[in-house]
Amino acid sequence: MGNLGIIFRRELLSYFATPLAYIFIVIFLITNGIFTFDLGGFYIRGQADLLPFFSFHPWLYLFMVPAIGMTLWADERKTGSIELLLTLPIRLSDAVLGKFLAAWVLTGIALLLTFPVWITVNYLGDPDNGVIVAAYIGSWFMAGGFLAIGSCMSACTKNSVIAFILTVATCFLFVIMGSPILLDAFPTWVPQFLVDAFSTMGFLTHFDSIARGVLDIRDFLFFTVFITAWLLASAIVIEIKKAN
Repeated sequence: MGNLGIIFRRELLSYFATPLAYIFIVIFLITNGIFTFDLGGFYIRGQADLLPFFSFHPWLYLFMVPAIGMTLWADERKTGSIELLLTLPIRLSDAVLGKFLAAWVLTGIALLLTFPVWITVNYLGDPDNGVIVAAYIGSWFMAGGFLAIGSCMSACTKNSVIAFILTVATCFLFVIMGSPILLDAFPTWVPQFLVDAFSTMGFLTHFDSIARGVLDIRDFLFFTVFITAWLLASAIVIEIKKAN
């Protein structure tokens, strides 16, 4: 097992060695249920799909994922263990990617445990399960985008609360970038290509199309590039902090 695998396994097991992972999963499942069945009107709609379930994910991730991301590097810096980690014969890229993947898998586990909702909609009707699978994958990629931002913000400070606030604020910006309300607020003199460019940076623009069954490789490519860019930024910040 390479250094990446060792770090990944160590970080993932550390989540389940404490109540953190279990608390995260329980809260995630409960809030998902409330949003889907109460606020989303799952039964009232009378349609065999999971649109009420997935439509709340951006807003659920806005607070849930930063709670995981804020601990990626802030705690290492606070306890001083980051100095020990960086003196080990491992590449910084392995450390950044290993920590990220462990947290991303944790969110994936929480997402997979929502399968009773999927079973329920199949029991009540005949949904397009291909669309549901794509929406699950798209939701997980979007969670990865939130988490990558959290990794970078966590690397910027040793205070996990500050890291959480910075992550929520930044994620909120990327969520609303594609919202119609914000796009309609642009003055008419702003060139349309700038408005379109602004819109393409929004999470809602890409995730909403996936959740509705419009499978475009560009949406998944956006989240892949987005995650890579923020993880690269995390590594740069850590290098700068180490030099100081």
